[in-house]
Amino acid sequence: MKPLLVLLAAATLLPGCKGDEPAPEPVRPVLSTLVEPQMQSQLGRFAGTIQARFESTLGFRVSGRIARRWVDVGAQVKPGDTLATLDPTDQQNQLRAAEGDLARVQAQWINAQANARRQQQLYDRGVGAQAQLDVAQTDLKTTGASLEQARSAVSQARDQLGYTTLKADHGAVVTAWRAEAGQTVSAGQEVVTLARPDVKEAVIDLPIPVAEQLTPSLVFTVASQLEPAISTTATLRELEPQADATTRTRRARLSLASTPQAFHLGTAISVTLSSAIAPRTELPATALLERDGKTQVWVVDPQHKTVSTREVTLVERSERRVVLGAGVQPGERVVTAGVNSLKPGQQVKFDEDAR
Repeated sequence: MKPLLVLLAAATLLPGCKGDEPAPEPVRPVLSTLVEPQMQSQLGRFAGTIQARFESTLGFRVSGRIARRWVDVGAQVKPGDTLATLDPTDQQNQLRAAEGDLARVQAQWINAQANARRQQQLYDRGVGAQAQLDVAQTDLKTTGASLEQARSAVSQARDQLGYTTLKADHGAVVTAWRAEAGQTVSAGQEVVTLARPDVKEAVIDLPIPVAEQLTPSLVFTVASQLEPAISTTATLRELEPQADATTRTRRARLSLASTPQAFHLGTAISVTLSSAIAPRTELPATALLERDGKTQVWVVDPQHKTVSTREVTLVERSERRVVLGAGVQPGERVVTAGVNSLKPGQQVKFDEDAR
């Protein structure tokens, strides 16, 4: 009987020993993302336009009433093309008056020449007085000077008449008219603006704090607002030293690395500013594990599907995002949700395509 009781007791103890073994940790599904380091720091996105690098505003060199505008805004003109004309009546009258003065002085010049020759001949024969010869020669010189002056007056009057026609001095596109037909303009007043379409640039207005951060290493990405896929890069060419008194912005002009065909003059663009920085990683704030005075994240072992903690360096922090300076490597997978319920070495299940 005793051996039988011992066997029964042993049989009852065996199941109890098996139940004392710890149950394996369950495979926990997690959300995760791949580490993709940032090499650029975004300073903002600003609206701007495509403009010609070279623009000129032309005006008449004489005063008068605009008789006709020969081209409209948007027209392409060649060197020498007529843009506008003034009523030339006043200039034509001045030219006729100058030509009349020239004819009168020319007649005086011919008479002075004949008188000087006659007095010289009389003096050479000994029947003429030296005083009369001197008067004749002086009169000839005076009339010669008056002749040159009259010729200059005629040339100037012709120029003034020519100035009543405003012509393009280079190939360009008419971008603006500042005076209308029938309007009286003064000499030098702005009448029309021409832009050379062969060299274009991006123009944006930046807030003063952003403008003060501009450096030669900045990278500008210029994209069309209507077609964002059409884009190019640009570099800073000029930054106006003085801010606009109304908008408190400073105008920046950017030289384009290339000029897409869709970048016509006046095209609305979106300009993104970024600068080169030390590699850093941006993650959701939920990926951060702060425990025992340490800042950590859970890194997934892709081969064994397990997790382990990794201490990281925190650079920036907001309500939704954190920026890490060191601690994780590109291509590693980091848990982004449920970090407080994981244990080192625990197996996890995650979506391979999670970002």
